[in-house]
Amino acid sequence: MTKTEQYLKEAFAGESQANRKYLAFAAKAEEEGFPQVARLFRAAAEAETVHAHNHLRALKGIRTTKENLEEAIAGETHEFKKMYPEMIEEARREGHQEAEKSFHYAIEAEKVHASLFQNLLNNLGKTQEDFPYFICPVCGHTVERQAPDICPVCGTKGEKFKKIE
Repeated sequence: MTKTEQYLKEAFAGESQANRKYLAFAAKAEEEGFPQVARLFRAAAEAETVHAHNHLRALKGIRTTKENLEEAIAGETHEFKKMYPEMIEEARREGHQEAEKSFHYAIEAEKVHASLFQNLLNNLGKTQEDFPYFICPVCGHTVERQAPDICPVCGTKGEKFKKIE
């Protein structure tokens, strides 16, 4: 890997993290009654997304849908089989219950994501039904077609799930 490629990877990671952080900051600003601050955080988050996508394109990190699905499956599988189990164990050892819960939520969602990606990969090129996904706002649990009454991972009411069309 060249030094420029390493820089592109670092820049992609940094811009991606800034996007997510700014969206969280925007939600907090809204909650505290600062709508203009929230708007600026959302605008900056969108700009960071543009930067991240540019860096990923420069890295040739966006390929065919089949290859992208395969990469997504590999990444999600790594997270739930190796990465998060190690993180959960360490959080337990350190007594960091909030981190343990956060990692647990993520590991459960990643299992579902890998399965959903695999299903789409298995049926790529075939006529596919068009339906929404629903995301739990607390743990990230993801379901097809309609939200459950209660999230099976964290117990959040299904009416709070975010619909993705």
